[in-house]
Amino acid sequence: MAIMDSPTHQYPHFPAAPYQERPRRHPWEIGLLVLVIMSSVVLYLVAAVVVLSGKAGLLWLSVLATPIVLFLVRGLTYGQQRANGVKMSPTQFPEGYWLVVEAARRFGLSEVPDAYVVLGNGLINAFSSGHGYRRYVVVYSDLFEIGGQARDPEALAFVIGHEVGHIAAGHASYWRQLSQLAMKIPFLGQSLSRSMEYTADNYGYAFRPEGARRAIGVLSAGKYLLRFVDFDGMADRAGSETGFFVWLANMLASHPVNTWRAAALRNRAVAGALFFRPKPPVAPPMPPQWPGPQNAGWVR
Repeated sequence: MAIMDSPTHQYPHFPAAPYQERPRRHPWEIGLLVLVIMSSVVLYLVAAVVVLSGKAGLLWLSVLATPIVLFLVRGLTYGQQRANGVKMSPTQFPEGYWLVVEAARRFGLSEVPDAYVVLGNGLINAFSSGHGYRRYVVVYSDLFEIGGQARDPEALAFVIGHEVGHIAAGHASYWRQLSQLAMKIPFLGQSLSRSMEYTADNYGYAFRPEGARRAIGVLSAGKYLLRFVDFDGMADRAGSETGFFVWLANMLASHPVNTWRAAALRNRAVAGALFFRPKPPVAPPMPPQWPGPQNAGWVR
């Protein structure tokens, strides 16, 4: 389409690194994506019929304008990072830059995404997006800060692996975002979003598994107290915290709640829970004990 700009911006190129196994996509992601796309197509068709009938309101006109609005928003967002953010490079935030390069190569990308550090003002966040053929990662400055025990390189590496994973999984594509108009539908859109976050977590774990625990600490208690968070305690509570409002809090969230997310990062044998709380972990069987004096078989 004419609204897509040409690939004039060149990234560093390099051969993709071989890897043992591609990080898993959440098993619900594609199915939910198909439902969202089908719902989006219906919305676009209904909007077109209403507009052509001459009874168009602002809502239906905005639906038909989504392709242009999305293009402008993506372009403006990218422009804001280029104008205000600090671009990672071998000389500016080099550790973040080389993590982005390493993650891009690890996940088979042929081009390194741009990466920017922006002022966090106390917020812990990062995101990835794109414009045209360009892809980029944004990391809030608080993830880089040094203060007491705030700094944790492995947590930063996990976060960057997670964000580059979004790009590798196709989540930053214009066409994919355009097809997700129905993300506004309650429960459906949030469920797809959570499945994509679990997918990105799988990429982050494949990139730096040891950073998963610290990342949950950062998300739960912030940059200064992350080392005081009991990761296993958070994961255990995913199965013990019950009730309708706990369930509803997850269902209305775009990201998995922290306890469920911790459980998924700890138990790599099952996919992250989307709709119902993870089952409590099963305690391993006790090893056989040498018979004590009270046992009939004990020989004095």
